[in-house]
Amino acid sequence: MRTELLDRLDELDIRTAVVDGDVPYTYRDLADQIRRLGQDLESHGVRPHDVVVLNGDFSFLSIAALFALYLNRNTVIPVVTLTEATLGTITESCSPQHIVRVTEDVNIEAVAGAASASAGSYDRLVEAGASGLVLLSSGSTGVPKAILHNLDALVEEKLGKRVRPGAKAPNILMFLLFDHIGGLNSLLGAMRLGGTAIVPRRRTPDEICALIEKHGIRLLPTSPTFLNLILIGNYHEEHDLGSLRLITYGTEPMPEELLKRVNAAFPRVRLLQTFGTSETGISTTTSESSRSTFFKIADDNVQYRIVDGELQLKSSTQFLGYLNYPSDSLTEDAWFRTGDLVEENADGFIKIKGRSKEIINVGGEKVLPLELESILLSSPLVDDCMVYGKPNSITGQSVCVDIMPRGEVTRAELRKHVVEFLTGKVDQFKIPSKVNLVDAVTVSERFKKKRILP
Repeated sequence: MRTELLDRLDELDIRTAVVDGDVPYTYRDLADQIRRLGQDLESHGVRPHDVVVLNGDFSFLSIAALFALYLNRNTVIPVVTLTEATLGTITESCSPQHIVRVTEDVNIEAVAGAASASAGSYDRLVEAGASGLVLLSSGSTGVPKAILHNLDALVEEKLGKRVRPGAKAPNILMFLLFDHIGGLNSLLGAMRLGGTAIVPRRRTPDEICALIEKHGIRLLPTSPTFLNLILIGNYHEEHDLGSLRLITYGTEPMPEELLKRVNAAFPRVRLLQTFGTSETGISTTTSESSRSTFFKIADDNVQYRIVDGELQLKSSTQFLGYLNYPSDSLTEDAWFRTGDLVEENADGFIKIKGRSKEIINVGGEKVLPLELESILLSSPLVDDCMVYGKPNSITGQSVCVDIMPRGEVTRAELRKHVVEFLTGKVDQFKIPSKVNLVDAVTVSERFKKKRILP
């Protein structure tokens, strides 16, 4: 695939590859920029199999830099926001030799006093003559995990697939971040189809909806939380989103009530639940229907099984290991424990019920936040909500909820409403003991609910 990449870009020639802001770039522009950056890497002493931090979000230059590093057989660590703490984690865990910073230009710098790569960490890549990819987990429960992949395998899995003759080249919105497995999957998908990667300047509901209208985008890859932000702000009514044909949602579970809202707002759009992990890649899925949260993993490269209610995966693009954590998320027979709790119906479709680490333990009774959130979203007083647990000296943990109300309401009124609304719908121990009125539910930069973990 490596030797074919530039040939493929050259063949696509004057098709538009990337629209960065208002500036279009052709596939010829992209191929030429990749070649120039390859020469820059060589002149700055970036050797094959060196480990390189690639600091930047999606842009024409960052896309070109990613492919230049891939062609140079480097191990790439994409990072959108490079803080001192993040750089410290990367330096300690990954032993990078260079940092490539992408802003209005591309700057290549050596890491002062860089040590050689950790013994054995990258041996499999070097022996295979392959490039590598390190993804950092969100770090919500501590130091981010450094997840090592064979980048050649990821590129081959996507770009090696044949495109149906006559298939229309789509505009694909780069909504997910550059350092997210879903964002890289979107990019490779656009390149495979000879489509156009539309790069947003800001990932706000208004900006994203404006880009859909402007570029006639047919596919929106996003998250349930971001879809709710669009609905809350009525941005789907302020912009003409008639071009949309498919919304794919993932990165977090979809509350059933929110799915009803999305279906009502986009009655002519097909909805598809996607699934993937940073450790195993993005799986091809099929939803039971646009109105169902049940889906199947329909991917020849991915196997799944359910053990004690937890979804476990094994894929052809599975990670090589963690660089800074023990690989205890792998079973003895090399299946990846996702941490997602699921149920399976008689037709083989599965539904995510929540994350095992998010379970709230109230005096020995288990509470799944997603169940409560879905019910609360059916209330006429609730625009958004987030359920989480907090320590309690008597019950071990108590159930708390942050609610973004619809309309004017006091905290006392909201508390009374929540208790009355949930009574009879759920067991008493699941009713939140604390209700907080908030202006907005806290979300991460990846547009997932930033839940307080027990």
